[in-house]
Parts: sequence; C-alpha cells; structure tokens
Amino acid sequence: MKIAIYSRTGSEAAIPFLENLITEIENAGGSFMIYHPFYNFLRQKSVRLPEDTVAFSTNEEIRDKVDFLFTLGGDGTLLETLTIVKDSGIPVLGINTGRLGFLASVAGEKLKEAVDAIFNERYSIDERSLIRLETNRDLFGDTNYALNEITIHKKDSSSMIIIQAYLNGEYLNSYWADGLIIATPTGSTGYSLSCGGPIIAPQSENFVITPIAPHNLNVRPIVVSDKYVISLKVAGRSQYFLASLDSRSVTIDSSIELAARKEEFGMNIVRLDEENFLGTLRNKLKWGLDVRN
Repeated sequence: MKIAIYSRTGSEAAIPFLENLITEIENAGGSFMIYHPFYNFLRQKSVRLPEDTVAFSTNEEIRDKVDFLFTLGGDGTLLETLTIVKDSGIPVLGINTGRLGFLASVAGEKLKEAVDAIFNERYSIDERSLIRLETNRDLFGDTNYALNEITIHKKDSSSMIIIQAYLNGEYLNSYWADGLIIATPTGSTGYSLSCGGPIIAPQSENFVITPIAPHNLNVRPIVVSDKYVISLKVAGRSQYFLASLDSRSVTIDSSIELAARKEEFGMNIVRLDEENFLGTLRNKLKWGLDVRN
C-alpha cells in the first residue's frame, strides 16, 4: 500500500507527527510519498528521511499510483488537497495537528491506531459533494470547485455590497450585506455556521445560502436543493469584490457573471469505523456538556 503525505510548507508542528507517521507506515509494510514543497521544507530543517523518499507535486504524479492521501494539519490543510486529488477519487484521511478539526478528525496522538485501521480495512469512505463556480471568465482554471463553500465578499473595508440571487433563473432575493456564502453540507460546519447558518448532514443533497452581516436583520439563511443552479449578480459602491472557493480567492468586478451548481464528482473522505458525523458534532461542539465555570 502506498500513501501520499501532505502538509503545509513551514508547518513545524507537523514534523514530529510526520516522523511517527513514516515509522508506522513502514512498520505496516507500506510505502509513502511526500508533497514536494513540504519535502523541501523538511530537508531545510534537517529532518531525517529514508534515502528512497519520493516527492510529488501534481495530481498526475499520484493518480492511480497511491491508495490514500494523508494530511497533517487542520481542516484548512485538508481542503487544500482538493486541488491535488481533483477527480481521481483518492481517499483523503485528515490527521489533526491543529485545533477543532471537523474533517481532519483523527487526533495526532492516534496515528498508530489510524494506520492500523487503514491497513486492516477498518474504515469507510464518505463521498462529499462539491460545489462548482461557473463564470464568463476563467477565474480558477480547471479547479473551479470547492468542498466547503463559494463566497462572494466585499473587498477590504469598502461599504456593503448588493448580491442578487436567482434559483434556476427565478429571483430569490437581493442581499445587502458584506457578502454571501453558498455552502455544501460539508461546509455547513465552517464559515456558514459562524455566520448563523444551520448544520446540514453530509448526505442531505442541499446547499445553504448564508448572508454575511446582512443589512436587513430579517434576512436569514436558506436551505435549497443542490439540484438548483444558483446565479448571482454583484454590485456596490466599490468597483471590485472577492470571489472565493474555500481558501482560494480572486478579485472580480460587476461584469463577472457567476453561477453555482453541484459538481459532477465528489471528494472521498476516510472515516474510521469508530467515527461518525453525529459523534464528531457532539465532541467538537461539546453538545450536551455543561461547560459553565
């Protein structure tokens, strides 16, 4: 079994977890590859790696060549791997070396248990839906999709913007706000949740449309079917705005035509047998616990 390992360049906190992960993979009889920028960072830090360590940079270098991709970091680190795995179907397992971790749900100190579970097939694969952004200009190249959300946001400290939203061509609303989030079920526990959006179960086949700091307080998030095409028109006093796919952002203006729809393929997230979505919610959000001091 071959495993690709991804982490952010400069992530010194990931180094001891990487060293333990390599040991566990080799003890289990597997092999590994390391993301090239992170590999170079490790060499700069004089981290001892096996002489035959192979580095990778692109989807083509791991497509049909690895069985899993492990990430070392938090949810943001896992989200970045979408542009690497693309539509290859490579399952991704997140090792959490950060804080909250809804997606990167395996605690770093449980590396051995995680590797044992993978090599002994004690896991499930959750296919998470993606959202695609279609525009009249090439903004994000061939990776114009996101796992968590599409966000339209005002740029810098400019005044609020106006976003007109349509569902399958039918007018929904004009949002006077700092921005608008269109989140997948996976993204419903991210930025959308922090802006008052509801939590959606992973397989619910919906999008959540959540305004960011709306001017009209009676405007609330709405859940719609992911079979809708959501069209957007943006205007405001400022000439420029931000369009984001997860953590990737570009500057746009009001001449850009925007439409969001469900992507034809999904992203495979590994879930160990003792994990489930409801348990993650209870543990991460501390549901049912009296946390008063």
